[in-house]
Amino acid sequence: MTGTPATPGPRPGGPDGRCRAWLLQGLSEQTARHPGPHAHPPADHRGHRWWRVMCLTGVDYFSTLGYQPGIAALAAGLLSPLATLVLLALTLLGALPVYRRVARESPHGEGSIAMLERLLPWWPGKILVLVLLGFAATDFIITITLSAADAAAHVVQNPYAPHWLHGTNLWITLALVGLLGAVFLKGFREAIGVAVPLVAVYLALNLVVLATAAVQVAGEPVVIDDWWGAMTAEHSSPWVMVGIALLVFPKLALGMSGFETGVAVMPQIKGDTSDTYERPAGRIRDTRRLLTTAALIMSGFLLLSSLATTLLIPQEEFKAGGAANGRALAYLAHEYLGEVFGTCYDVSTICILWFAGASALAGLLNLVPRFLPRYGMAPEWTRAVRPLVLVFVAIAAGITWYFDASVDKQSGAYATGVLVLMLSAAFASTVAVRRRGHRRAATGFGVITAVFCYTLVANVIERPDGLKIALLFIFAILVTSFASRVHRAFELRAAEVSFDATAARFIDEAAAAGTVRIVANEPSEHSTAEYRMKEYSQRQEAHIPRGGRVLFMEVFVKDSSDFTADLVVHGDEKYGVRRLRVEGATVPNAIAAVLLEIRDRTGEIPHAYFTWTEGPPVGHLIRFLIFGDGEVAPVTREVLRRAEPDPERRPRVHVG
Repeated sequence: MTGTPATPGPRPGGPDGRCRAWLLQGLSEQTARHPGPHAHPPADHRGHRWWRVMCLTGVDYFSTLGYQPGIAALAAGLLSPLATLVLLALTLLGALPVYRRVARESPHGEGSIAMLERLLPWWPGKILVLVLLGFAATDFIITITLSAADAAAHVVQNPYAPHWLHGTNLWITLALVGLLGAVFLKGFREAIGVAVPLVAVYLALNLVVLATAAVQVAGEPVVIDDWWGAMTAEHSSPWVMVGIALLVFPKLALGMSGFETGVAVMPQIKGDTSDTYERPAGRIRDTRRLLTTAALIMSGFLLLSSLATTLLIPQEEFKAGGAANGRALAYLAHEYLGEVFGTCYDVSTICILWFAGASALAGLLNLVPRFLPRYGMAPEWTRAVRPLVLVFVAIAAGITWYFDASVDKQSGAYATGVLVLMLSAAFASTVAVRRRGHRRAATGFGVITAVFCYTLVANVIERPDGLKIALLFIFAILVTSFASRVHRAFELRAAEVSFDATAARFIDEAAAAGTVRIVANEPSEHSTAEYRMKEYSQRQEAHIPRGGRVLFMEVFVKDSSDFTADLVVHGDEKYGVRRLRVEGATVPNAIAAVLLEIRDRTGEIPHAYFTWTEGPPVGHLIRFLIFGDGEVAPVTREVLRRAEPDPERRPRVHVG
């Protein structure tokens, strides 16, 4: 069945028509079918080994090495290694167990947002998802802009860069963001094939840099003494150091980014040959292996990089305008391995940072089509990739301009998005294991949830920019979503209508005897007298011809916050009448869809009979939008009018 009829558009052969066709290419009811790194593979896709998919999520996770050591040094100073240890403890004992649980609960890449959607019914669940989408948009958009800004810093500060590039960070960042959008507009395929060598080369170069730093420190052990002496002189006792590290580690939360994309790429994992859609045990096992391996690799690199940069780089170089600002490991590469190797390191860093933006954009292109169109809270064009790419690139360009392409200024917003998603995942995991009766696991996840809550609050208090940007995204999503929902409220909203054997027999017998006459009835009558009274009043008020048998149709609203649903009509004979009963998200849309299906099945125009509802029309309209009922008769008529433009083929609506 279809919704509203297509409106006339530009001529297909004209420039406007060709542009529209190009923009909306691939528009489909199916979600997450874009050609990006997180795209859902086709049904015959055999998947990839988990370690290859790890490189796909690693372009987001591992790329933070490009800027994390410098941000840690700015946040914690000489205590950076100690604060990093706290971060690693939270990563391995908090984020990793949480996302291992998320992988088990959502093995098809839905992530923690879908877990919460299932836990909270009706409108509260939908609104929570919209709010979380706002934070997710903050996370992914800032990933694009921050990564591009850090890549620009590596370009400008390379010794071989032309002098005229100095001071052009903003324009280079905008160019990288624009290039990212251009690639997605053209089509982004075989992302894993690109990610594997990119990650392998980047990690290998970082290993060389860190090994060289270790040799340098071993050759000059005095730097350790100097560092320790400076720390003890600055802080009165080891307990004070630990306390300060616990207070400042929320600023290092960027080092945990990538876990959400780790579960988003699950459909790309091969799993076992015995896996089924309902029980993909092999995919879940390999995803957990992916998450654990990535967390261990990243933890080792973060700790070693924090030690190396703190011991070997003067603190003033980390500040804005310093040679190590946003590129601490690149500073070491140039300082101890020469300009040629340093340039190779810069090129590798620029590539993986740019690719991290591609991964983030693909994550956005997964989330929006997965939720908003299903809620009726997005126009049809949001199911197409290219219009969304243009929207997201424009937003990224605006944020880049607002923050002047500064890595330091954007880190707070980035951390806010990351931490909210992790907090939601921890909370969803807590509720999930508690419902299964695992009290000890629920207690553990509850503690992790509390720690993430503290980390988020501390980060927001220290750097409120992230919350401000997230609130802007949330406001925009809520306003546009509900406006779209209202605009699309009069669509059929039924993907498919089917009849069970009894309902089909009732309809066929009614059609054989003459006109199919349907009495719309609230499913509250529970006696023969009530049904007889309803039939009598309808025959009197709507002038239903005598002798013809009527069918009663009753719609049960299960969840009025849903937008579309498959309708299954069940027939039964009770209290001396024949009833057609169906569950739907709204009463009038479901009745209209069933009437059109009866018309198509029998070839005859059915007649539907309604009773006017008492009360103010505005109140009934609000009830329809929120609760799915309200004034049924006129809304059913409007849905039919939009769905069937030909009045001669439109089911008849009678109101008495």
